[in-house]
Amino acid sequence: MDNRGFQQGSFSSFRSSSSDEDLMDIPGTAMDFSMRDDVPPLDREVEEDKSYNGGGIGSSNRIMDFLEEPIPGVGTYDDFNTIDWVREKSRDRDRHREITNKSKESTWALIHSVSDAFSGWLLMLLIGLLAGSLAGLIDISAHWMTDLKEGICTGGFWFNHEHCCWNSDHVTFEDRDKCPEWNSWSQLIISTDEGAFAYIVNYFMYVLWALLFAFLAVSLVKVFAPYACGSGIPEIKTILSGFIIRGYLGKWTLVIKTITLVLAVSSGLSLGKEGPLVHVACCCGNILCHCFNKYRKNEAKRREVLSAAAAAGVSVAFGAPIGGVLFSLEEVSYYFPLKTLWRSFFAALVAAFTLRSINPFGNSRLVLFYVEFHTPWHLFELVPFILLGIFGGLWGALFIRTNIAWCRKRKTTQLGKYPVIEVLVVTAITAILAFPNEYTRMSTSELISELFNDCGLLDSSKLCDYENRFNTSKGGELPDRPAGVGVYSAMWQLALTLILKIVITIFTFGMKIPSGLFIPSMAVGAIAGRLLGVGMEQLAYYHHDWTIFNSWCSQGADCITPGLYAMVGAAACLGGVTRMTVSLVVIMFELTGGLEYIVPLMAAAMTSKWVADALGREGIYDAHIRLNGYPFLEAKEEFAHKTLAMDVMKPRRNDPLLTVLTQDSMTVEDVETIISETTYSGFPVVVSRESQRLVGFVLRRDLIISIENARKKQDGVVSTSIIYFTEHSPPMPPYTPPTLKLRNILDLSPFTVTDLTPMEIVVDIFRKLGLRQCLVTHNGRLLGIITKKDVLKHIAQMANQDPDSILFN
Repeated sequence: MDNRGFQQGSFSSFRSSSSDEDLMDIPGTAMDFSMRDDVPPLDREVEEDKSYNGGGIGSSNRIMDFLEEPIPGVGTYDDFNTIDWVREKSRDRDRHREITNKSKESTWALIHSVSDAFSGWLLMLLIGLLAGSLAGLIDISAHWMTDLKEGICTGGFWFNHEHCCWNSDHVTFEDRDKCPEWNSWSQLIISTDEGAFAYIVNYFMYVLWALLFAFLAVSLVKVFAPYACGSGIPEIKTILSGFIIRGYLGKWTLVIKTITLVLAVSSGLSLGKEGPLVHVACCCGNILCHCFNKYRKNEAKRREVLSAAAAAGVSVAFGAPIGGVLFSLEEVSYYFPLKTLWRSFFAALVAAFTLRSINPFGNSRLVLFYVEFHTPWHLFELVPFILLGIFGGLWGALFIRTNIAWCRKRKTTQLGKYPVIEVLVVTAITAILAFPNEYTRMSTSELISELFNDCGLLDSSKLCDYENRFNTSKGGELPDRPAGVGVYSAMWQLALTLILKIVITIFTFGMKIPSGLFIPSMAVGAIAGRLLGVGMEQLAYYHHDWTIFNSWCSQGADCITPGLYAMVGAAACLGGVTRMTVSLVVIMFELTGGLEYIVPLMAAAMTSKWVADALGREGIYDAHIRLNGYPFLEAKEEFAHKTLAMDVMKPRRNDPLLTVLTQDSMTVEDVETIISETTYSGFPVVVSRESQRLVGFVLRRDLIISIENARKKQDGVVSTSIIYFTEHSPPMPPYTPPTLKLRNILDLSPFTVTDLTPMEIVVDIFRKLGLRQCLVTHNGRLLGIITKKDVLKHIAQMANQDPDSILFN
């Protein structure tokens, strides 16, 4: 992957039309680096193919500071560049100060000030409503389409299996999943559901529907919105750190991601909707930001909104508003002030309330696998809980290494050129292997619900097929009982399901369809936990006189809850993959509604993180960020190497001199030549080439737009006109072309460090201030420049990684 798209032979590409979709493909295929932007073209009356060149000589000799009025495009950013956090926050403070001062002048200005202050809360309300509504639509549609693979409701094709039989008058409690209104495909096609041929027909239709859903999903993504693939969380983390990926949160991405997420989940692939729901919610936040000037025109303020939208996404994904806020704070947000915390909480609350109002699962819950446990856990059980934590850490490290290796192979080989074939092959393998096993055939959310379930008298699941099941103990709770044939059969099927889930998820995550990782990871852990839980239950039943049991588990008591082990295992594996800790425990607590199980969850989550960190420092999202070369500066890691700014800055020894502009001696033609011959995003301005005394820093984009605007609006500006960045015009001989003042686009206080500043301080400055670049001086003389990309390459080099993997600045 190269950067040739950044080469700038002419400036006509700055007039190219903007689109939400014509951007890079995430992750792995070719990227379009064309400098498209959301800013309206400055000269719509100019022909599209006209290149950026000098204008004619005018007759006016007057000096004109045309930048007294704002120019569209000045102060904005190119695609695949990092925003200037300091400048954005300064602009917002200036805007707020101006509104406050004007509010004292008139009643209308006071009303405008109040509406400006209230606009943030209104925006959070709209984000919560839209995110909750879309999540409900996705849940209902995915549930119906998942059941469509197995049959259809003749009483109303829009009913899923469960709702179809709810409305039936011919259903018994024992066979509540069977009703005459629900017909399998074999019943519809050959009028029978018995025999080998009927099984083959159902098998064939299951695979056919899965392939159709997967094909539609990957085709829609490929044709209409390449950004709609994947989880979206690595890119959202990068965007929240200040990176610009135009179109990634656009309207087309929202529409296609919503549709294809339903198709991908319904296809039966080993993926979830939770990660993509965060992307969907952030798309909602970004689109709604355009309704409010405060957020549309300020990239830093918009990222505060996106942090709150991410919290709303997790809130509707798990039915966990508090966990969503903590997830946004712990996992995805780069800048999270207290004001954003409260607004995130409000957005998550509204989103959860909206989803609860829709009630997509018909159980008055926000998720399919909400459970409640009533049996207390015992201190000895911390040992198996910690074992589950170790398993989760090992699984997380294994998954990250193998998945990243497969994704790298996809990016660097011919495999990445055939995303449709890859998706269809993986879908076919998954469907063929899944159908014979009832635990792989059901949706992953239903599987987790089954594994979390605490067996009761009315449960007909094979996991609850115990002997002596009606011998109840006091309080109506069931005692530990010997496992029946159904339990042993379920154990073998779950073991095969575990192997399939572990292997197939490695190849599924990262394909060109929406694919979340939360649910598959939880499924792996829940299966392992349920297996261990049943084993512990049988051990306690047959050996209750052992020392480890006799003090707290007497015969006939309800000692072990296998469903709790499944929940702890799910938390352990999800923590091992994502390295979440606090937010993970809170999400699982909100799922189960049991305060007393926080300690087991904490023990498993911390153990899985320690084990996974010992085998690899990066979580799955950070690993994908590094794989895609995004300029993400991780705030959690310390830089411990003793290097200096002079070791990292450019130019190095034997490199060409640093390209600079002088404050009052360069012509328009000189500046245009520098812009055409270089690809730098900005240029230092010095007093003169001899002194190299630093004056300020000017962005390439602002220069281009300002010069182009001056040629249109200022008479007489030609290629020989002098550009100056000082307060007053330099003395000029008579009959010279008008000069061009560009002081208003000059940053007069760029961040500087000396050549002897330790790099650990420089890295800290970049992290905490969100800088794009930092100038290096010695006694006031400019020596070089350090960009965010230079810092990331240096960190990679110090960690013995490939510095060329950082693709963007």
